[in-house]
Amino acid sequence: MVTATILSSGAVSAVDYRCSSGPAEAPYTECHEVLSVSYVRKGSFGYHTRGRFREMVAGSVLVGHAGDEYVCTHDHHVCGDECLSFRLSPELAPELAEAISGKPELRRISSLPPLPEMMVLGELAQGAAEGANDIGLDEAGLMFAARFAEIASGRPQTTVAASARDRARAVRAAMWMDEYSHRPIDLESTAREADLSLFHFLRLFTKVLGVTPHQYLVRSRLRHAARLLADQDRSITDIAYDVGFGDLSNFVRTFHRAAGMSPRRFRQTAKGERNILQDRMASTVAR
Repeated sequence: MVTATILSSGAVSAVDYRCSSGPAEAPYTECHEVLSVSYVRKGSFGYHTRGRFREMVAGSVLVGHAGDEYVCTHDHHVCGDECLSFRLSPELAPELAEAISGKPELRRISSLPPLPEMMVLGELAQGAAEGANDIGLDEAGLMFAARFAEIASGRPQTTVAASARDRARAVRAAMWMDEYSHRPIDLESTAREADLSLFHFLRLFTKVLGVTPHQYLVRSRLRHAARLLADQDRSITDIAYDVGFGDLSNFVRTFHRAAGMSPRRFRQTAKGERNILQDRMASTVAR
């Protein structure tokens, strides 16, 4: 049995697949709906497609091309398998290929063996899915797919210096994100604001500012939250939602990772230091 949970949607959607099938399960034919690049994080299975067969193990990469039929078998593992799959919209797929390889389409590679350059990005993406880092899941998916495209095309990504116009675009996008960081903002909406394609915007923003758009957005929200925690007595829950976090537990976890302490402890520390300063000022005036 296969269970799938959609973790994000849009031009890049992430799906968490968990299969409990074993050797006793009868395989069946399936079909890839869109281009997908999947990271096998656990277990093993056989992947049959276009007359070829590959044994997939943890660290392998499965590539699904829209319209291709495939069959998964489970001959060697009784505990099933788990994959994090990134599905690329039809509009994004050719753009990604063109940006990396200079060709209109990717070579039709159906899988990659466990390669260190793919495995580290796969684990980065898994961390994003679990909320263990501040990379956007859609950003992690684009990075993962782009690295696959480089390997598939045999051409490494060309480093191009950002023009003055591009740098201005990245800065304006950052300022826009900071101003509206309390609102729901995703990679696609920010790319539209910068009047750039999704893939090009991610590469440009990261190159110019040194962080991904989602990292900048999260850190902007944390900055606003820290100011409110230090200066106001509103509840931590209200502050979390007001600065743009949609989930209190995510805010607490993210804030603790950044500050090394909980929001409550940060507030206590900030107010304690302020009280010490006020006491000193009062003592000086009294003299």
